[in-house]
Amino acid sequence: MNDDIRWHQRFQNFTNAYATFCRTLQRQESEPEDEIIKMALVQAFEFTYELSWKVIKDFLEHEGFDDVLSPKKTIRTAFQAELITDAEKWMDMIQKRNLASHTYNETVLEETVTYIRNDFFPLIRKLHEDLKNHL
Repeated sequence: MNDDIRWHQRFQNFTNAYATFCRTLQRQESEPEDEIIKMALVQAFEFTYELSWKVIKDFLEHEGFDDVLSPKKTIRTAFQAELITDAEKWMDMIQKRNLASHTYNETVLEETVTYIRNDFFPLIRKLHEDLKNHL
């Protein structure tokens, strides 16, 4: 598959996940105590995270980078290529996603929802805007 087409297709999938994530975040803001909506927000975070690092990977490959096989390596390379500005926060995102998908209790749920709202959302919004500008 043509790399240009691949990253554009992945970006469209990322855009769809991002839109669903944004709708879920708005719903959670309107019903902040609903545990089911909190869980849906965490699930939307996980999907959006997965597609975010994969669209970064495809974009970097399109730009000529070839050693971007894992999320951590992709984030490091994206930082070096100045696609993202805060590699540390992106590395935190990897840890938060792993914790959220492998552990469930009320405390982790609350911490994850707070993280999603305060840290993840600004990072992912900026990534979406920046990649959109590259189309």
